[in-house]
This record gives sequence, C-alpha cells and structure tokens, in this order.
Amino acid sequence: TALRNVPRELTTEKLIAIGKLLIDALRQDFGISHPRIAVAGLNPHAGEDGRFGDEERKIIVPAISALQGEAQSVTGPFPADSLFHAEARTVYDAVLCMYHDQALIPLKTIDFYGGINITIGLPFVRTSPDHGTAFDIAGTGAANPASMIAAIEMAARIADNRARYVRA
Repeated sequence: TALRNVPRELTTEKLIAIGKLLIDALRQDFGISHPRIAVAGLNPHAGEDGRFGDEERKIIVPAISALQGEAQSVTGPFPADSLFHAEARTVYDAVLCMYHDQALIPLKTIDFYGGINITIGLPFVRTSPDHGTAFDIAGTGAANPASMIAAIEMAARIADNRARYVRA
C-alpha cells in the first residue's frame, strides 16, 4: 500500500485483529506470557490531540482500548519518533506500527545486518533476512550472511517455543 493510502486503509477492526495476532505470537512464538505492546500513532507527534490528524483519536485509541484486556499492557498511541531509542525499548516487548517504514527504519538503523522478518499468524514458522534478497550482489561473494543466520536461528527458537507452548 502506498503511504497516501494508509489512512483510508486503517480501521479499528484491522488494528484489533493485528494486535491479537501480535499478542498471540508474543506468547506462542517468544514465550512472553504477559506481553507489553506499545502502539505507534499514525501522524507526527501521534496527532497532538487532533492538531495533526484525528486517526489516533478515532481509530487507534478505540483499538488500544479493545486490546487492553488481551495483554498485560497495550499503551499508546505514541509518537513514532520517540518509540525506538534504547530506554524506550525497555518498557515494551513489541511495537504495533501503522505502516512499513515506521517499523523498519528504526529496525534497520538499530541492526541492519541482524534484522529479520517474521511473519506472524501462520500455522508454520516463516522468517527471512530483513534487508531483502540483494539480487544486485547475488553470486558475488559480497553478501553479509548475518541476517540470514539470524533468521534461521530465530526460526529454530520460534519452533522450540511453539512446541513448549502447545505442551503448556
């Protein structure tokens, strides 16, 4: 979806469904029994009480309210520009972001070569290097394997956690 389409694609119902998938994945795939979720706002400064848009008030806040009984903590919406520094990352297990770059710019800034993509909500484990396929350097020996290694290690960890979760 193009960035210009995000506001009209965003609904409370979709956020609730995605939030529930995230909570289930944190429990099942990562062994976090009481997940803590931070929710990013869509607009700069999370809308600043409607001065920069009303999606937070009309769409995101109702979704947060609906999800609060599903996890230990679902809070927000928070300005995305202050959600990812080291201290902020100590108070949540995951951030529910509103669009692709809102989540991936911080991830790739924090750990470009170790970042991985995890598709949640599937009946099987699916991970991949977060930086993409790197077709431009394929076969040259120049690729950094760290993200692929991290993706394989994470797939194994998730598989182990799912096996334990099923038995619990």
